[in-house]
Amino acid sequence: MAGRKKPLVVITRKLPDQVETRMRELFDARLNVDDRPMTQPELVAAVKEADVLVPTVTDTIDAALIEQAGPNLKLIANFGNGVDKIDVTAAAKRGITVTNTPNVLTEDTADMAMALMLAVPRRLTEGASVLTSEKKWAGWSPTWMLGRRIGGKRLGIVGMGRIGTAVARRAKAFGLSIHYHNRHRVLQSVEDELEATYWESLDQMLARMDIISINCPSTPATFHLLSGRRLALMQPHAYLVNIARGDIIDEDALVKMLQDGKLAGAALDVFEHEPAVNHKLLKLAAKGKVVLLPHMGSATIEGRIDMGEKVIINIRAHVDGHRPPDRVLPLRT
Repeated sequence: MAGRKKPLVVITRKLPDQVETRMRELFDARLNVDDRPMTQPELVAAVKEADVLVPTVTDTIDAALIEQAGPNLKLIANFGNGVDKIDVTAAAKRGITVTNTPNVLTEDTADMAMALMLAVPRRLTEGASVLTSEKKWAGWSPTWMLGRRIGGKRLGIVGMGRIGTAVARRAKAFGLSIHYHNRHRVLQSVEDELEATYWESLDQMLARMDIISINCPSTPATFHLLSGRRLALMQPHAYLVNIARGDIIDEDALVKMLQDGKLAGAALDVFEHEPAVNHKLLKLAAKGKVVLLPHMGSATIEGRIDMGEKVIINIRAHVDGHRPPDRVLPLRT
């Protein structure tokens, strides 16, 4: 890009130093060194002057914001895979390309799903808190802190995409029986490898599983996919794990079921009104009914650097007049 003016790239949050350094080398990159979420007026100012906006999955880039974009904004290079907070259709109407960072967080997110799948039945956070509480641990006892084994149990995966399949591979190694519900049936070779059972009816699968793992994207079609009615189909001894998006589950209905003892437990890495966390969930966590994590599913150094490299590749392709490899089309969101 020698001899050309570098494009102004506005980055809404702090990224790994390695990624920011490369951004500064290649572009006129405006960093968010304080890592403070941008206010709405700051986002408006950013889209008015930027050539490229690099938001994260917590930024709302809706039609109203896009309508205020300046003539130079031609690319929204999302630092994240999910684009549920970006109005891709509105961007397309303004001639703005949207990209994301697919295929780099699959393994990290699947690892976290498996960790949570173990944490709830085996009461890991409850046990760990015993050693850090003021009350001294009395020592081992044959009937103390008993959980449930997961080997031999039935796992129902809601959303058998890349992450869902990666979760299934891990779960199979732990001895779980794999079941799944998806918009489309996966390849026969994948079913054979995982010895997986396909359920066309989500309702029927929910009623028969010991553990449910949510791995589908957040779209208008999946909002409250696990509604109060569907949650009530689950067996009282079952556990629910969500590392996808919070609004896929009716959180109030989930809380009520846990309070009433109609569900054995839940593990949540995401929340319906994130970053706000339902205070009733926090109370349930204190009682050991749920394990709560602050959206850590993809939080590895390697994963964040890989995401940054994807963003850079998309920006460079756009600046050089090529089609970015990770372009998101309106019909696919």
